[in-house]
Amino acid sequence: MEEKKTPTPKDNKKKGFNFYWIYGILTLAIITIGLWGWQPTMESIDNIRLERMIARGDIEKIVIMKQKEQAQIYIRASQINADTAYKKAFERSKSGPHYFIEIGDIATFSQEIKDAEIKAFSRDTIGKTAEEKYEIEKNFKRIVVVTDNSKSWGWEIIGWILPFLLIFGLFYWSMRGMGRAGGGAGGQIFNIGKSKAQLYDKNNQPHVTFNDVAGLESAKEEIVEIVDFLKNPKRYTSLGGKIPKGALLIGPPGTGKTLLARAVAGEAKVPFFSLSGSDFVEMFVGVGASRVRDLFKTAKEKAPCIIFIDEIDAVGRARGRNAMTGANDERENTLNQLLTEMDGFSTNAGIIMLAATNRADILDRALLRAGRFDRQIHVELPDVEERKEIFQVHSRALKLGKDVELEFFARQTPGFSGADIANVCNEAALIAARKDKSEIQKQDFLDAIDRIIGGLERRSKIISPKEKEVIAFHEAGHATVSWFLEHASPLVKVTIVPRGKSLGAAWYLPEERQITNTEQLMDELSATLGGRAAEDVVFGKISTGALNDLERVTKQAYAMVTYYGLNEKIGNLSYYDSSGQSEYSFNKPYSEATAQLIDEEVHKLIDSAYQVAKNILIEHKEQLAQLAQQLLEKEVIYREDLVAVFGERPFDEKEESKVMGKNVKPESENTQEEENNQEEENKNQE
Repeated sequence: MEEKKTPTPKDNKKKGFNFYWIYGILTLAIITIGLWGWQPTMESIDNIRLERMIARGDIEKIVIMKQKEQAQIYIRASQINADTAYKKAFERSKSGPHYFIEIGDIATFSQEIKDAEIKAFSRDTIGKTAEEKYEIEKNFKRIVVVTDNSKSWGWEIIGWILPFLLIFGLFYWSMRGMGRAGGGAGGQIFNIGKSKAQLYDKNNQPHVTFNDVAGLESAKEEIVEIVDFLKNPKRYTSLGGKIPKGALLIGPPGTGKTLLARAVAGEAKVPFFSLSGSDFVEMFVGVGASRVRDLFKTAKEKAPCIIFIDEIDAVGRARGRNAMTGANDERENTLNQLLTEMDGFSTNAGIIMLAATNRADILDRALLRAGRFDRQIHVELPDVEERKEIFQVHSRALKLGKDVELEFFARQTPGFSGADIANVCNEAALIAARKDKSEIQKQDFLDAIDRIIGGLERRSKIISPKEKEVIAFHEAGHATVSWFLEHASPLVKVTIVPRGKSLGAAWYLPEERQITNTEQLMDELSATLGGRAAEDVVFGKISTGALNDLERVTKQAYAMVTYYGLNEKIGNLSYYDSSGQSEYSFNKPYSEATAQLIDEEVHKLIDSAYQVAKNILIEHKEQLAQLAQQLLEKEVIYREDLVAVFGERPFDEKEESKVMGKNVKPESENTQEEENNQEEENKNQE
């Protein structure tokens, strides 16, 4: 039996009328009409020159163009040598017209021509006999005056047709634009409801694999199982198991959620649809739901396959949360259709949903239930070992020097995400290239970390000596208080060189812990207030330089009282709503009396921490001044300089002895930017 040839898209494409022929025809018509009504280039003259030409008898004919309100002048061919300008006029047009003059009233202009002719005739007959006058009159060259009442129909037609062409063209291009926004072949308006998902199949599979994803071992385990199910389904179905319908990747920005999805696309070897949650949102009613239907219809045709929706919170926000109550929310209609397609009356066998978000608390509960997203995979910030693996991945293509130790950099970057580490590696390469180095050295990485954390150095910024002294004591105050507090983060580096918007900064190496007790939080408050306390102790007055410090301690103190239940008077209560349901609420979950009590307890916490900082600085005032003097001289001091001034830190552990250089936890001063990257719990203050 002869095999039937499958028609290709080229075979199915019929040759028809191309719409662009219309543009060509219209252009040709406009050019033809323009040439039809075209007149040779003429020179404009004034009334004085016209009278002179009439007096000499140079003009053969004048055509008065009634529609154009001008008169066209034809010069006699016999007078071509009478004036040098006539030769140029005849070169432009031999038959004429050669000149033109703007006119007003036609009758007045005709009378002016007659008067000029009579004046010329009278001048020629002065002192002549009757016979001579008769001969002059017989040979006098009169001007033929003609009035042209015809219209330029070509331009009249263009004047009528052009507005309609413009309206039609605007409508046509707007329809094409709407069609492109809707996706689909042809880009017409009928495809506006088509899905905008990008398809990756065997012809254009991404080259990213799980080997390119470092530091996400627990997340990869669950994702790898889904990929393995697609490759070996019998291994699971033989035991009666079913493939998970969906997996939701949850985590802070930059932790590798999208990268993990790209690795799935590269490993699964099945059709992979990728799109963003905002691709469903459109200004036209019903478009979002239509795109969801089209997406799943296409996915069913290519099953088994994977659909990945990045930033799903754009369309998956909890219903009923719109501030405009009663409004027809297109986003909610799109979400309803998505819920139905994922797990509704009809089943979608062979379709696996992947989605990513960093705002899982605002997602609709129906979207998170089992049967839609069976698994919620948390992609957290990497720990020290995972950061080392990420450094190894991003440094593969870099030319590293012998002094580069990736484990050392992993210890210097607590709180960094995978995207931050990738940025560090790239910045280090740029810094080394800027210095014309043949390889990237350790100092380049350290400079890159400082560049990302604190911003670019601004040594050219003009600071008065008095302000520089205040900044030096401010930063020395932070260093001194943190040095003598047990639970404060160990200091690594202090600088008074302006960076970004800050005039000074201190780098610390915070302990990587999962929970924090009251004593640790109080020591952190005191260390943060050390700069303001140093200004108070040394100068007897305070400045605006502690804005960022005050912002941080205020947020942390309120979190201790209202969120973490670390206050005796408030008790074991937390007014934080992790579900996010209070986003549009205008009422506090406590009374006015409790609010007043909260304010009082927050003041007590901050005042207590401030007094601890002042007491430490008063006790070590001489060492504080010595440290500030070193800052004024060197501008940058390190941990070794503090050891020389204060001696070994009494609370140092063995791990802290490994900290030899720079680190990442800056406490920038004189800035309005929030640089508070403390414990994970502080994210609840958003």
